[in-house]
Amino acid sequence: MRRLPHVTWLRSFEAAARHSSFSAAAEELYLTPAAVSQQIRQLEHHLGIQLFKRLPKGVQLTDIGLAYAIPVRKSFVEMQAATDGLFRVQSKAVVRVRCSISFAALILAPLLRDFAQHCPEIDVELSTAVWSDRMEGAGVDLDIRYGDGTWPEQTVHPLPVEEATLVCHPDYAAQLGPDPAPEVLTAADIVQIVGSETDWDRLFQRCGIEAPRPRHWMRADSSLIAMQILSAGHGCALISRSFARRALDAGQLVAPFDLSLPMQANFVLVERDDLRENRTLRKLIDWLLVQRI
Repeated sequence: MRRLPHVTWLRSFEAAARHSSFSAAAEELYLTPAAVSQQIRQLEHHLGIQLFKRLPKGVQLTDIGLAYAIPVRKSFVEMQAATDGLFRVQSKAVVRVRCSISFAALILAPLLRDFAQHCPEIDVELSTAVWSDRMEGAGVDLDIRYGDGTWPEQTVHPLPVEEATLVCHPDYAAQLGPDPAPEVLTAADIVQIVGSETDWDRLFQRCGIEAPRPRHWMRADSSLIAMQILSAGHGCALISRSFARRALDAGQLVAPFDLSLPMQANFVLVERDDLRENRTLRKLIDWLLVQRI
């Protein structure tokens, strides 16, 4: 494999190719035309091929020079974009929020436009995790967790979501019929959400159905994925109305029966103990706590 040319040679080549001029490239790079010419000759010697035609007035890329200029220019553009994106001085305050993929995609993300209008001086960086129980070293300022609330942090705010109900595609609802009769529910093709295996048992108990829950048709590790499976037209799942609200409002999914199942646990907003006096963080927390979840 041929060794990569020196980056200063490539920089001079890219600028000269873009301007079709060694002099213009030299002016841009704060070099002399002779220095640019020398670096390009070194590059040509390294590659063993001529990249420019030297003309009486200016220079012109050869065919191979033109072909080489395209990826070289693209590489410099990408490096500049990465440098700007990762290392530029932040003009806004940044708050880093972590939550489950379902809460992020189905509840929080759709609300963030309103927060951006409410606090345009704050950028929210949203990340997801399947399970999270600590913030130290995790690179987050606020955590939204699901569980029983026994967290080590001192400040925890409840974010109650609505009760679960049976959700499915309109086509599958037509197969189920109008009533949640025992024979309908026990024969349903269910999409089981991992970690919520007892929900169907609790639903059957509330409905007075003395039968084991149906074997799952498919399994998903989140409500978001379960809803994507349902959207193909088959199966049903027990999902919080907070998660399903937008799909239900749009008619993409339906809740065919008047069934409600309280959540076994709930979501909480967890503050980092060392950031409780942070005013930027306080703005996002206060805004979140008044939203309809």
